[in-house]
Amino acid sequence: MTEIGKRVAWITGGGSGIGEAGALALAADGWTVVVSGRRKEALDGVVAAIAKNGGTAEAIALDVAKADAVQKAADDIVARHGRIDLLVNSAGVNVPRRRWDDMTLKGWNQLVEINLNGVLYCMRAVLPTMRAQKDGSIINVSSWAGRHVSKMPGPAYTTTKHAVLALTHSFNMDECVNGLRACCLMPGEVATPILQQRPVVPSEEEQAKMLQGEDLGRTIAFVASLPPRVCVNEILISPTWNRGFIQTPSNRD
Repeated sequence: MTEIGKRVAWITGGGSGIGEAGALALAADGWTVVVSGRRKEALDGVVAAIAKNGGTAEAIALDVAKADAVQKAADDIVARHGRIDLLVNSAGVNVPRRRWDDMTLKGWNQLVEINLNGVLYCMRAVLPTMRAQKDGSIINVSSWAGRHVSKMPGPAYTTTKHAVLALTHSFNMDECVNGLRACCLMPGEVATPILQQRPVVPSEEEQAKMLQGEDLGRTIAFVASLPPRVCVNEILISPTWNRGFIQTPSNRD
């Protein structure tokens, strides 16, 4: 049995950055939130913050690159809560060695396994439950690099993020008849910990002008709040002071 009116959201990469911000915003809107990620300590911190504000959350240690573990996580959520109404695929990485002259196959494979395969594994894992509900929403966090090709993110990151956009649209083409919908969220630069993986880390002044985690959290909560008849296929969002349009010392490489 499920509670009437209960809404359950599963957020991968929920221990920091956009995933954490999404979890906090959804919990504030009354969602029951399940955050997953590889760092249990970080997840527990998010759960504690949500509980402190009167929300409901729990954590699952998970590497989305492992298909069997992803399926088990989805099954466990359904066993405990009876449903999954929203999946937010926010787990993602990049590597410092990201140009053609220094990239490695190990780095390429890591990005494909997490940024692309992990998204597919999670979507596939929740699909039977959402089909049975005839209702469900997925938000795939891609990137500005999922729409615009540039040198800075590197070929592996750019390729995987473009693929996530295609994956999202293909899902809507097939699953709209089952009442399901997916949104590809493509943010420009966001001041989150992933910036520390860049060859040139943006300054504090530059990061202050970027999108902030809470901006994406509010965006996720907005998409999740819309009625089932509404499918927001994609959102391309950036800072007003967009470094992709402005030549600065730290975005030339």
